[in-house]
Amino acid sequence: MPLHGTDDPHPDNDLAVIRIKNLRLRTHIGIKEDEIRNRQDVVINAVIRYHTDRAVAFNHIEQALNYRTITKEVIAHVEDNRFLLLERMTREVLDLIMAHEPVLTAQVEIDKPYALRFADSVSITLSAARDARRGR
Repeated sequence: MPLHGTDDPHPDNDLAVIRIKNLRLRTHIGIKEDEIRNRQDVVINAVIRYHTDRAVAFNHIEQALNYRTITKEVIAHVEDNRFLLLERMTREVLDLIMAHEPVLTAQVEIDKPYALRFADSVSITLSAARDARRGR
């Protein structure tokens, strides 16, 4: 049974879905004076898809997409930068993930807890897909 929609350009043979769940970080995010001065919590969720045929065949980390490396890059980028908009932070994290050549598709959602009164959080979700014609 396929794990993707019928319009997905990527076949699901050896297709892995990596989910980074609830990565909790602190960064400068926002436009209000107190947001600019003080770090705030953000929660990052990412879904990354890539072909695992080489990783399965060779059973070596060099043939796999190293989610630990990606997560460390995300942590460093988010914690070491300042963002006015949640949209900008989300785009930069998505671009960082897509910079890894094996990634076929990625989706990033970043929550800003307590951004609105009476709401648990506000989030932005962005997605990207590598051009299927470029191959594996």
